[in-house]
Amino acid sequence: MGIQEKLEQFKNELRKVIIGQDKVLELVFISLIQKGHILFDSVPGTGKTVLSKAVAETVGGKFSRIQFTPDVLPSDITGMNMYNPKTQSFDLRMGPVETNILLADEINRATPRTQSALLEVMEEGQVTIDGKKIVLDDLFTVLATQNPIESRQGTFDLPEAQMDRFLMKITLGYPKKDEELLMMDMHRGKQRPRIEQVFTREDILQFRREAADVRMNDTVKEYIINIVQKTRNHKYIALGVSPRGTLALMRASMAAALINGRDYVIPEDIKAMAPYVLSHRLVLNIEGMTITANEQLLEEILNEVVVPVEYGVSRDEV
Repeated sequence: MGIQEKLEQFKNELRKVIIGQDKVLELVFISLIQKGHILFDSVPGTGKTVLSKAVAETVGGKFSRIQFTPDVLPSDITGMNMYNPKTQSFDLRMGPVETNILLADEINRATPRTQSALLEVMEEGQVTIDGKKIVLDDLFTVLATQNPIESRQGTFDLPEAQMDRFLMKITLGYPKKDEELLMMDMHRGKQRPRIEQVFTREDILQFRREAADVRMNDTVKEYIINIVQKTRNHKYIALGVSPRGTLALMRASMAAALINGRDYVIPEDIKAMAPYVLSHRLVLNIEGMTITANEQLLEEILNEVVVPVEYGVSRDEV
């Protein structure tokens, strides 16, 4: 079964518990293909936790959740060596990161010291405990949530280094009227629908190989670079997109091309992915923060950068 059929199966399963979020489901699918982490930035009650659990069930993977609070310690996330009096030795007790899908709920409620415990695991897929490196499963993915309207008391903004490690930042908006009516019917005292497994480990690894084979010619690559360079030389931006962000946009665009039935990237793939991949990587200066927002500024940049009209990909180009 091809990737487009698997994507439709994936959506159909998640539609059992999530209403009216087809674009979000597509973005989650792209992140799974490209081994990317997601930051859900939404108000409470929009289904972030339900969605995260359902995603874990579709991949047949293990699901773990960390409810972040200011008293959570780094070892509560990664694990620690604990002394066993019976054996008079230390036993390794892994933390919640030993999983496939990790829900980092209200991540901005953790202290900066605790937040930093996720830096290594998100970037390198491993943890270091007492000098010993432990490699995690290939399917390890972080789905983090934060509430954009939360009181500033007891919250800590995510540092730029951590924001940069999220492939995408996605906002789950409120459902439309007809969607919310349907949601009420779905949850009227009935048992939660069973989510069936859609993927095997081999499926996801195969999709990753197919995404890596998607071609991108020099013209399209230059289009990405022009967008990135514009963010680094903008009067309202103090910190533009990093090289990690450049690669993230490339990978997301390759996966977008793949699920749209193409083995090559076109500028429309890049424009479609850029708002989700780049906006959270921008740091505005004081002047910029007073007159605009990241998403709005990035939209203006995308409109200013010239879109290439000739981008044919020959069979020899990679």
